[in-house]
Amino acid sequence: MIAQSDPVYVQSKKNENGQLAKCYIRLRELGGDYEDEYQCAMLGALALRKFTPGKTVAASLRFTTHENNGNWYQDITANEIVEVN
Repeated sequence: MIAQSDPVYVQSKKNENGQLAKCYIRLRELGGDYEDEYQCAMLGALALRKFTPGKTVAASLRFTTHENNGNWYQDITANEIVEVN
């Protein structure tokens, strides 16, 4: 794990109180400083957890795409993250 932003609350039609915690985490693949990195959104209870930079984690990621005004974007959401000792 490289870095994590502070959580903010965003509007959500799916959540009963209309808001959902959201933050971003930057993950790097195993192998060293030059491996691929991923900027992932974390939502809900997972967004409220704090992970320690430099710690090894295992993550379940969901990759999706969406179109907006003729442009396509890729989103990466972390579904689950656990620290590995």
